[in-house]
Amino acid sequence: MTAVVETSEDDATLAVARFTAEMAWADAGPEVAEPQVMRCCDEAQTFMVEGRWSDLASLLLTSADLIFSSSSEKDLDCIFTVICNLVTKAQTPDEALAMAEQIATKVTQQPNDKPALRLRILFNLYNMLDNRYSKFLVYKRALKLAANGKIADLIIPSFKKMDIFLKEWNIAKSDQRELFITISNILKDNKGSAKDSYSFLIKYLATFDGEDAYSMGEAKEEAVRAIIEFVKAPDMFQCDLLDMAAVAQLEKDGKYALVYRLLQIFLTQRLDAYLEFEATNSALLKSYGIVRDDCITKMRLMSFADLASKGSGEISYSSVRDTLRVTDDEVEFWIVRATSAKLVDCKMDQMRQVAVVSRSTERVFGPAQWNELHSRLSLWKDNITNIIRNIQKVNAAPEQVPEAMQGVAVQ
Repeated sequence: MTAVVETSEDDATLAVARFTAEMAWADAGPEVAEPQVMRCCDEAQTFMVEGRWSDLASLLLTSADLIFSSSSEKDLDCIFTVICNLVTKAQTPDEALAMAEQIATKVTQQPNDKPALRLRILFNLYNMLDNRYSKFLVYKRALKLAANGKIADLIIPSFKKMDIFLKEWNIAKSDQRELFITISNILKDNKGSAKDSYSFLIKYLATFDGEDAYSMGEAKEEAVRAIIEFVKAPDMFQCDLLDMAAVAQLEKDGKYALVYRLLQIFLTQRLDAYLEFEATNSALLKSYGIVRDDCITKMRLMSFADLASKGSGEISYSSVRDTLRVTDDEVEFWIVRATSAKLVDCKMDQMRQVAVVSRSTERVFGPAQWNELHSRLSLWKDNITNIIRNIQKVNAAPEQVPEAMQGVAVQ
């Protein structure tokens, strides 16, 4: 069988046509195979002369499955480099897109057979495309291949560049939505990527802001998932889920209203409200795999943060004890734990039995918190402006010697 040897571009394309044809007719015997191989080569040459690049791609992909199963990795790399390069010859973006779809479809048909190589071919195809939307569609195929072929670790590093990709692709909101939820699901199944998965889930839910009720309906299950993941996360104490339309729709939903109520408790209330909710909804919490002790621990920490954000800068030990429902001996333990979780910056004054708070974390950072921050920054700006103005006045004033000091010799 002929080995693929690249010379000129045209020669390489014809060599691939011959190679794939010989492989397809290898079992037919030389009398049958040779005419078929010659026919394939002649057809390929005709397509090249006439500039029918899409037809040429179809011809070269005819035996794609056989090529993958029977060729060496080196030959596969060479063959698909030649095939992918055909998209650069397309006369229009639509033609390039059609060719890219055709190639990607063939490459992803058997995701469990040489998945890493197939992914490499898709990335090679991606880099040869000029059209932004074509790039996005190939990347989307790569995501699916990585998930189905269980090689997510090979594509996860690209997620860090997603903001750059989105600017380049300039895709519609519906495409962004599909992209975000696909990435979130890939990361959800990858160990150690829970926070990143949650981040893309939030991006997905954010795409529904401004949508009608019918459109938001498809986000209900994912909105519930976001709430449950937030509740379960031991190191997540702040979120903006309450401000999202996709989440807010659950408040009056017959099936998920209690889940929304649970979120409200975690973000706006304290431990006593959670314990009251748990007493009447233990079966619901159990159905979502929510562990009681973990929730009480988290609610104690968030309740302490709430105390710190609404106080005068000092919290009495007795207030901590009553709010967190702990003993006197446990108060300082929870203060230290809240500080270690970076929910607050505070010091304990054991003589006065108070926690002195210098910073606290807001559980919700919505419009009200932005307005407060704006007010504080404006006040800070005014104070700085006044200080600068006073310094300028002092520097501009002429040097004067007090009358009582005039005539006094400086020693």
